[in-house]
Amino acid sequence: MTKEQWAKDLAQNINPANIKLDESLQQYTMTKLGGKADVFVLPETEDEAAAVIRYAHTNNIPLLMLGNGSNMVVRDGGLRGIVVTFAHLDEIHINGDYVYAQSGVLIKDVSKLAAAASLTGFEFACGIPGSIGGAMAMNAGAYGGEIKDIIISSKVLTKEGEILKLSKEELELGYRQSIIAKKGYYVLSSEFQLTQGIQEEIAAKIADLTYQRESKQPLEYPSAGSVFKRPPGHFAGKLIQDSDLQGKGVGDAEVSTKHAGFIVNKGNATSTDYIATIQMVQRVVKEKFGIDLETEVKIVGDDL
Repeated sequence: MTKEQWAKDLAQNINPANIKLDESLQQYTMTKLGGKADVFVLPETEDEAAAVIRYAHTNNIPLLMLGNGSNMVVRDGGLRGIVVTFAHLDEIHINGDYVYAQSGVLIKDVSKLAAAASLTGFEFACGIPGSIGGAMAMNAGAYGGEIKDIIISSKVLTKEGEILKLSKEELELGYRQSIIAKKGYYVLSSEFQLTQGIQEEIAAKIADLTYQRESKQPLEYPSAGSVFKRPPGHFAGKLIQDSDLQGKGVGDAEVSTKHAGFIVNKGNATSTDYIATIQMVQRVVKEKFGIDLETEVKIVGDDL
């Protein structure tokens, strides 16, 4: 089947306005890099989301979930098959100490709403740029907190389009990992339990964490966030800094002079530049310290 046929078939269950052919992914990724998707779909309901997943599985079409594009590098040749984002699944509800958020809600927005409701426990996420779906898949964390500290359960889709509700234990959350990532599940929504706090104290903590983030991270440039996982017993940023790699890179991709764990797009970088810079960092750190840096970001798609 052709991509045109995929789009026609999907339009039987999904608003055709939310199905796009040959859509550039640069506007959907935090690096502002990447080629085109054959078919790009934005379902508006959980039923539509399930329909996309089932269709791709039934017809053996490659499928990629794109969250907020904050932890992903799409190669310049783009992505074959179907790319789906749950950005339109954006409901959020607070009931007492409980927070319900659909997959497409930005995790930092949940943090803000929880703070406004005088709920504590979600402050750590005030600066994380990803969506709830992406945060669940990688057990996102920052400043001493992580998703597994507050999660109750998640509703997910299997690759076959079956809906499952997974408890905290069943989610198998660890350092930047989960059963969601292992099994290739797609998050529909999640429930969190927080605790009542003092709004002034919550606001002060968020202000402090925001200051720490803005003063230390290169937010003035597009980037994929922290590129590398923390190696056991070390910090990736420190290893890169001690390798004298800050300010170096390929093309317009550069190891940030502000935070060595970030690689930024100075304006006209390509994904090829960005990936080559990642590989350069890995090679130099390996040569200097004998340590293999593993990427935290996902690199997907085809080369040109």
